[in-house]
Amino acid sequence: MLKSALRIVALATAVSTLAFAAQAKNPMVGGAAMYPTKNIVENAVNSKDHTTLVAAVKEAGLVSTLEGKGPFTVFAPTNEAFAALPAGTVDTLLKPENKAKLTKILTCHVVAADAMAKTVAKMIKADGGEHDIKTVGGCVLKARESMGKITLTDENGDVAHVTIADVKQSNGVIHVVDKVLLPKM
Repeated sequence: MLKSALRIVALATAVSTLAFAAQAKNPMVGGAAMYPTKNIVENAVNSKDHTTLVAAVKEAGLVSTLEGKGPFTVFAPTNEAFAALPAGTVDTLLKPENKAKLTKILTCHVVAADAMAKTVAKMIKADGGEHDIKTVGGCVLKARESMGKITLTDENGDVAHVTIADVKQSNGVIHVVDKVLLPKM
């Protein structure tokens, strides 16, 4: 009986250690743990660095989409990235009459695929140093790699750097970026 109980304790310890190790590989974002068993929205709402993005996703009516099956790759701009836009831009975009424009901007950050950084890097290399990524919003982002870091250039020539890559979600992956990617308007 004691031997059986010890085996159960040992098995439970091994399982919890494996679960912790698997979870530990997923980066923290905005001071919050990102759980690969939760979807994009369930994780993003916990990041203190993405409150503006979450508010924008809610205002655009994209919550149910990003909670969906996916897979999705989201290039998630931080609050600082939104704050770097010209004064008043975010407030203007969050107005109901600008929902279509906000939706276009947000969907230019989403790809209908589960693209981990290693996969994107391989595509960049296969394409000779630059890979076009078509977003669900119809934008084309130019992906490049330099010194192991991926950058994305939007249709206006502005460059965003992936600052945290490969944040696995149950319905895809998030890559944190330091700039809002804008469509050509």
